[in-house]
Amino acid sequence: MKKILGIQIGHDSAAALIVDGRIVADAAEERFTRVKNDCSFPLNAIQFCLDHAGIESTDLDAIAIPSRYLHPEVPVFIDIPQGALPKEGRSLKSKIKQAVLSYSSLTAKEKTTLPAYQKPIAVAPGCKFVLVEHHKAHAGSAYYTSGLNDERVLVVTMDGIGDHTAVGIWQGEGNRLKHVKSWGGEASLGWFYSNCTEALGWRHGSDEWKTMGLAPYGTPRPGALDGFFPRFREGGLVQPHDYRGGGRWLDHSAYHYHFSDAYALQKIAGQLGREDFAAEAQRVFEVQANEIILPWLKRLGTRHLCAAGGAFLNVKANQNLWYTGELDTQWIYPNPGDAGLAAGAALCAYYENAPAARHERLPDAYLGPAFSNDEIRRILDERGLQYAYDESPSRSAAGYLSENRIIGWFQGRMESGPRALGNRSILMSPLKAEHKDLINRCVKYREAFRPFCPSILRERASDYLVQSRDERFMITSFAVPPEQRSKIPAVVHVDGTARPQLVWADTNPRYHELIKAFGELTGEHAVLNTSFNVKGEPIVCHPREAIRCFFDTGLDVLFLGNFRLVKPGVAKRAP
Repeated sequence: MKKILGIQIGHDSAAALIVDGRIVADAAEERFTRVKNDCSFPLNAIQFCLDHAGIESTDLDAIAIPSRYLHPEVPVFIDIPQGALPKEGRSLKSKIKQAVLSYSSLTAKEKTTLPAYQKPIAVAPGCKFVLVEHHKAHAGSAYYTSGLNDERVLVVTMDGIGDHTAVGIWQGEGNRLKHVKSWGGEASLGWFYSNCTEALGWRHGSDEWKTMGLAPYGTPRPGALDGFFPRFREGGLVQPHDYRGGGRWLDHSAYHYHFSDAYALQKIAGQLGREDFAAEAQRVFEVQANEIILPWLKRLGTRHLCAAGGAFLNVKANQNLWYTGELDTQWIYPNPGDAGLAAGAALCAYYENAPAARHERLPDAYLGPAFSNDEIRRILDERGLQYAYDESPSRSAAGYLSENRIIGWFQGRMESGPRALGNRSILMSPLKAEHKDLINRCVKYREAFRPFCPSILRERASDYLVQSRDERFMITSFAVPPEQRSKIPAVVHVDGTARPQLVWADTNPRYHELIKAFGELTGEHAVLNTSFNVKGEPIVCHPREAIRCFFDTGLDVLFLGNFRLVKPGVAKRAP
């Protein structure tokens, strides 16, 4: 199988295309619909993947679904040939439950049907449909992008829950994944952290990074949250937790999840104070995560870790683990949440059918749509906007940044995953502490405590980070040396850490040139980088969205490819 389409349907719907074992396209549906965490069938993402590769759906060798069960919308949106439906790993009890739910949906007239203008996706008669268990797809996304083919590797997956699993332990070796151990919802650290997030008034399954960002402002209160989380010891579950009252609310094509623990936790948050409550939630998560991972490293006799699942978006826990000194490799898939399942399922389908194949380390996450200068010019002209063509946008942008201007930076292919990595970014100088408050207040419209990240030239990483490694994806935080914190204060969190992106000239030459030019002007080879969006919206995908964000926020200058737009009153600086 050479061309495999992965499709994630549900929270963070997405599609990814694998060709000869390499991810060539990957995007979440939310980027096209502009609905955060969109859980609808990813028609737009699928079409993008096919268009980017220049193929038709009938050219696909296989379609991989990250679930034990075939989502009921798959045979609605895809014209599956007779006899090609995959065999589900469903128990008899589950089959009966599904039949009852299907009947209820039918009687309630809720069954999905397509109108005449929406034709099902056609596939060739030989196209295979592959079901890949949820956590196995997470494991595949991490392992088959790590470049670790020969070493024995511990692969750990953690999230809220998926296919009845919340924590999975895998062994990767010889380019093969072997399942070792897993636990269900009673072991979910992800649910615990999400319950704490809900207790603070934020959205379960979406806003956990707010809890993480607030935690350094408080002091942990050991024991305050006992009885609300599962306990692990020496790699085993010693105290399961009974999560009760689970439910969800479908709001604008995205689910809001909930557990009844949030009510009791809300009262505790009021007693402790929000900061201390968040600090204790973070402490518990870090301690329990280490109680899972560190013993399993020893059991498998390895110092190499691959990881995926939404829980590994917790950059502070990732830092805590890295600083134990027990790892030589810590590879976390840069799109570890459910949007990364599409790629993970397709990678599993490919490598399990290619015994001699070897995988390489994923070099970058620039896997989304791109727009040429001709396309951008046409869009600008259609809107009657004034703009200038810039031969050197990187150097011009560096000049504006050195004058403390806020830049919208729209270049190349959109990033896959939750982080803006220099192609759909908002940039500012990190040299003044007040810049953090300015962007939070006038551009992002979000809470003042939330930090921003630095993009750093990879050759200058050791100047800014303690025990740095090749961290290209803002997936782990690092301590910043005390003498450097006052030099780039806008990107150093209150606890003296930063969540960096190291920028390589060979993967993003234009962004690398910008940071280098900024360093030549200011002496600091780092810039403040945050995602090109406002709070509650997906990262911009299309130039028209970047233009809308530019005029609706406090951005000063917008670079779209080689075109520069400057708001009235902003001083122009020559390249």
